[in-house]
Amino acid sequence: MADIFDVVADATRRDILAVLLDREEVSPESHGEISVSEIVASLGLSQPTVSKHLKVLREAGLVSVREEGQHRYYRLDRGPLETLEDWLIPFMSSDAAADAAMLAGVEASDAESLRTEQLAFASRIGKAFAETAHQVSAVVSPIKRR
Repeated sequence: MADIFDVVADATRRDILAVLLDREEVSPESHGEISVSEIVASLGLSQPTVSKHLKVLREAGLVSVREEGQHRYYRLDRGPLETLEDWLIPFMSSDAAADAAMLAGVEASDAESLRTEQLAFASRIGKAFAETAHQVSAVVSPIKRR
């Protein structure tokens, strides 16, 4: 989990993710793919800078790449971000859960019960993810050192 926080902490990488998200929303026929040169043009950065950040995003699993000859087409991979979102849920304001329940027509007492169940579920997911991430790190770290 710490790795993804490090990755999204960089403003340039967040800008690249925003460009990829925008492409996904504006051009669904492109399957959200965008070339490196289009990202460069969109952000006004140098190609080596964009490529360096795309490599970090790719290694974190936040983007996927399709190669076509000399060209690389990137698209957003939401999986790690959804995992991050699931981890963050227990830390979100209780008001947000109550507001969502109210909009859904759930009584306040039921909303509190629902919130408690959601927090417990999110906590179990977070713990399972943390344990799995630790196990994967323990296996991968020795391999990376080689």
